Amino acid sequence: MSPEIVFGVFGLIFVAEIPDKTMIATLILGSRHRPMLVWIGAVGAFAVQVALAVAVGRALALLPHRWVEGGTAALFGAGAAYLLAVPERREQARAGASVTSGERRGWRTVATAFAVITVGELGDLTQILTADLSARYHQPLSVFVGAFGALALVSAVGAYGGNALLRVVPVARIRMAGGLVLAGFAAYSIVSLVRG
Repeated sequence: MSPEIVFGVFGLIFVAEIPDKTMIATLILGSRHRPMLVWIGAVGAFAVQVALAVAVGRALALLPHRWVEGGTAALFGAGAAYLLAVPERREQARAGASVTSGERRGWRTVATAFAVITVGELGDLTQILTADLSARYHQPLSVFVGAFGALALVSAVGAYGGNALLRVVPVARIRMAGGLVLAGFAAYSIVSLVRG
């Protein structure tokens, strides 16, 4: 294992994941459920996604750039539409609603976080970047450790920051901000696709 590759991959993936839709999803889930349970589910999903990206790194790196851009634009657009169009239930939007009946069944929260992050990360920028780094460096373990470490740290920030953020900003505003950010990423991806 190469420490240089581990830390290089960690830095790249960490920076790329901070404004990402899965970070926003983790933040929202962390504001509505127990952060530790959300983090466990997110970390499990990221382990699967990073392993998949590392394993198929060469194949993903060979895909035409236009296909990747088109898929990325569609995913960002779908995420933005969901956050902007699907209303948050009133009782979940209140600051005190972070403990729900689902919390009594902790595995349900873990499974929800796992599913949301797994779906959200499919074809994501950081997954594609991880696959590309795996193909470039030919050191899958180093790439896995760096990427997984970065994603685990970002998801901890999201899960544990959710409750603190909810005390200051209502969930509806977080969703709107997240939706607008994703819409911006979708627009950028479409422009890149058209120019490319």
